[in-house]
Amino acid sequence: MRYDPQRPLVVQSDSTMLLEADHTLSEETAASISRFAELVKTPGHIHTYRMTPLSLWNAASSGMDAEQILDVLNRYGKFDVPLQARQNIIHFVSRYGLVKLRLDGQKLLLVSDEPGLLDKLAGYKSLQTYFIGGGASEGLEVAAAYRGMIKQDLIRLGFPVQDVAGYHHGERLPIRLKDVSASGDAFILRDYQKAAVDAFYDGIGQHGGSGVVVLPCGAGKTVVGIAALARLQCAALILTTNVASVRQWKRELLSKTDLHEELVGEYGGSRKEVRPVTIATYQILTHRHRKEDGFSHMSLFSERDWGLIVYDEVHLLPAPVFRATADIQATRRLGLTATLVREDGREEDVFSLVGPKLYEAGWKDLEHKGWVSKVQCTELRVPMPERIRESYVRAESRSKHRIAGENPLKLQVLRDVLERHRDDQTLVIGQYLDQLKRISADLNAPMISGEMPHEERDGLYARFNRGEIRTLVVSKVANFAIDLPDARVAIQVSGSFGSRQEEAQRLGRILRPKVEDNRAFFYSLVSDDTREQEFSVHRQLFLLEQGYRYEIRKAEALQAAEMEEEGAT
Repeated sequence: MRYDPQRPLVVQSDSTMLLEADHTLSEETAASISRFAELVKTPGHIHTYRMTPLSLWNAASSGMDAEQILDVLNRYGKFDVPLQARQNIIHFVSRYGLVKLRLDGQKLLLVSDEPGLLDKLAGYKSLQTYFIGGGASEGLEVAAAYRGMIKQDLIRLGFPVQDVAGYHHGERLPIRLKDVSASGDAFILRDYQKAAVDAFYDGIGQHGGSGVVVLPCGAGKTVVGIAALARLQCAALILTTNVASVRQWKRELLSKTDLHEELVGEYGGSRKEVRPVTIATYQILTHRHRKEDGFSHMSLFSERDWGLIVYDEVHLLPAPVFRATADIQATRRLGLTATLVREDGREEDVFSLVGPKLYEAGWKDLEHKGWVSKVQCTELRVPMPERIRESYVRAESRSKHRIAGENPLKLQVLRDVLERHRDDQTLVIGQYLDQLKRISADLNAPMISGEMPHEERDGLYARFNRGEIRTLVVSKVANFAIDLPDARVAIQVSGSFGSRQEEAQRLGRILRPKVEDNRAFFYSLVSDDTREQEFSVHRQLFLLEQGYRYEIRKAEALQAAEMEEEGAT
């Protein structure tokens, strides 16, 4: 067996991989293996990755074959790839495209070149309701209405479907990208944005496919969606996370294309405009008056003959929208996200119903090219006052996280960090409204939460962007789709348990490239020796996989703060 101690990776039989984090080739190796594996844990100096069926299928859908994956493992591995791991890679990669959906005239057929496989699949009771008639030599005919559902069921059986049945064009909409933006600046697609649009348009099917583009926050995912729409020249339904994002999409569409304002509609609480380009929130789609009622606005999917549906922040796609997505498989679908991580474990449904990962740009790659800010990440460990510690010890398991999150000593640490960055535009981000209100009052800084009307929020964001407000306190409503290009510092005082996607999105608030000094700073305040510290390790996994490193430090200037806290009691 080959052994090379100068290499940083150990591949194990169970398809996990151990990477020496301090090795000189660590960053290069991590970037290579993250194309087909996911980071699982990061204890000490060893980072653990795992190759899963889905991670291998995403790699296969992007054009990697088993030989290329094994070449990477042999290039960085200390030992030969174990036989079992090698067999798993070959097995799962070969499964992608083993079964396909294609059109034969008006018939939707499930086809395969693998002898006997279609007979095997026809024998599954869970699939039989999708087929029309008996088996056929050219393939199994599938009822068009079940195009999404059969893909969901087949991937759960270990057969990811390659859908080459094509898509209808939808209502025609002439649209052209402008040569300049509304500000007068030249508007040119960046190289990676053009590559992402090409990957979508030249993808599976006839003139454009369906799938997901993964780009860091601040790297212009909205621009990719707009450019894809301009390439397709068709009516589009754009679904996004909140009203602020709806308005941002509309501004970008009007500034970067020749669309007239009357062709772009907002579909939400106060406005319900169904126009050739319609922008709506997931929240309005999943609205219902009572739990037992149907969803009031899900009919939006059939209001026009959409040629494209864009799912912004696709990793947040609500479960009820998956059902509608299953029903519209003949419409092209583009998912946009900074991370395919879903905390509910429904990554397979995104793969089946929206599409495979078509393009991904690494966060660090774009940082090196100057397209996003270079971020320094720091975790500050904050002790708890004795009386709070006693409450924490006695509390039930779920309450411990909130007690640790609202640790009052975080306020003094927050002041220290703000003083260090007193000349920088800073966001203070947290989970608990009571905590944020106390911080807002102490700092005399405005606070934005879901309770605030959208017009008032937009006004504060605008003042922050103009530099009239130096520090803005924000709740989780600011996790997504707010455009604050000058924000240089983000200080996270509390979060949603071990949410990897939230950590990535919060760091993403400061990723927009800066004009002069292209640096940014992300601080996470974590109560020392608590469950919050455990959750913090999990929250950081996705960013660690992208090449970010957290400097962990004991918070400074805490003795005086603790004395102040004890004096107040």
